[in-house]
Amino acid sequence: MTHPRTEIAPTRALSTPTTLFRLTGVSIARAAAIALLVFVAACGPNEPLKVSAVQTGKSLNSDNSIAVHAATFRPKDTMYVAVLTDARGAGTITVRWKLGSQVLHELTREVSYNDQAATDFRFQAADGFPAGTYTIEVLLDGQSVNTTTVRVET
Repeated sequence: MTHPRTEIAPTRALSTPTTLFRLTGVSIARAAAIALLVFVAACGPNEPLKVSAVQTGKSLNSDNSIAVHAATFRPKDTMYVAVLTDARGAGTITVRWKLGSQVLHELTREVSYNDQAATDFRFQAADGFPAGTYTIEVLLDGQSVNTTTVRVET
């Protein structure tokens, strides 16, 4: 038995609607990927962060800067530290509270900002702070950038 032979006419790659749609879909996907890369690059700063000031106090403003500046605290107070940065950048900020040579508390935050900002840190001793002079050290990417002393008085 012989089968009738069907001739298949060759088609041109760009002549069918399906092929055109696939090419358009690929082009759209490529354009979307490029747009996403540009957007991500524009949003995430690559510059190193720069600390412009360190504030200590007893409360915070809504922007995380210090509202009530203080260098003297009571044993039951919360010590707030605001690390101010003046421009776009990213980095790791660490704040370390010490009494004498003993580290009492340490907090670290990885941050990324597109403009000036304040990063807040806080410490409250559960049983109250003993009276004395405390050193608050701020490190940026592991390097010390500021040391401040505060006192706790009864």
